Amino acid sequence: MSDVEDDDLGLAEEETQEEAGGEEGEAAEQEEAENENLDEDLGDEEEKELGEEEEQKEEEQKVPEKPLTDETVAESLSLLCKTGDGLAHAYVRLDVHEKELTNVSILKSFIHLRYVDVSKNNLKDISSLSALTHMLTLKADYNMLSCVKLEEMPFLQVASFNFNKINSLEGVSHPMLEHLCLNNNEITEITGLDEAKLAHLHTLELRGNKLKTTGGVHLPNLKNLFMAANTIDKIDDLDSLQSLTTFHLRDNQLEDLDGFTDKLKLLQYINLRGNNVTSVKEQAPKMACLPMLRALVLFENPAHEEDEYRLEVLIALRKLERLDKDEYSEEERNEAEEIYEQRLKDDAEREASGEDQQNED
Repeated sequence: MSDVEDDDLGLAEEETQEEAGGEEGEAAEQEEAENENLDEDLGDEEEKELGEEEEQKEEEQKVPEKPLTDETVAESLSLLCKTGDGLAHAYVRLDVHEKELTNVSILKSFIHLRYVDVSKNNLKDISSLSALTHMLTLKADYNMLSCVKLEEMPFLQVASFNFNKINSLEGVSHPMLEHLCLNNNEITEITGLDEAKLAHLHTLELRGNKLKTTGGVHLPNLKNLFMAANTIDKIDDLDSLQSLTTFHLRDNQLEDLDGFTDKLKLLQYINLRGNNVTSVKEQAPKMACLPMLRALVLFENPAHEEDEYRLEVLIALRKLERLDKDEYSEEERNEAEEIYEQRLKDDAEREASGEDQQNED
């Protein structure tokens, strides 16, 4: 090959490399631009979230101090009753809801109060209410509480803390408490509920929180458990709920129904509406261990659109009386029983046939 040809070939290679390099450079620039746009988008989202958080904090900081006064208390008292020792009379009901209050520490001296409503205020701390040892009912919905920690209140029976910012259940230890409402808070896990200190609790409401699992509720006397509108994708840790009769899990992210146990011997009603259950033929038998189950809601699950949906559920759960809003008819019950018996017979024949085949081999 001549020197001229070598020069021409080298020049061509350089031009090719430059073109390739140019294309790679353009691709890299394009990718970098896309990444920058993505980073900008993510940055915008993060800035937006941070902005919202800052705005919320600013709003909280802007809340003017407004302590509860003797004058407001006097206007809000009602229900004259005998005091605990029976030697005098005192007003036992206080309703100061929607007063824009930020401090209720004055209530420490009103020791005879039994029914207290401090809802729809701007309270971040209600620890002063621990002094009200005769209190039976407490409503503290729609405030700014981050915890529910109060000293043990010997007679408290009903406590409601809906629509706060509560993220911990530590400190709930009231021996006579029967009904606890914690709907629409920021609870991510259930810890701190001591069965020994909550022996009378029969209803626990945890709707609209950030729970991922049903675990953590170890209350043998609990009868009603409401966990709708969380992000629960797993049913587990239910063995201790031996008195449970009603279980609400609507609007969660359940795909399978593993986790039910025969320890739930009194469970009668389960609401699973608005989850992601896809096959009743596969999932419904997982509830056959529940001897008292009589009503089941599976509406707004993918499985609801399956052929023979109602029939397949009844074949698996033959004691069921109602599915969704409709009770089973006698005709449906008879048909389900016939199919169930036939499937048992078919399974027995297949098993016998398999054993015969093994013997021949």
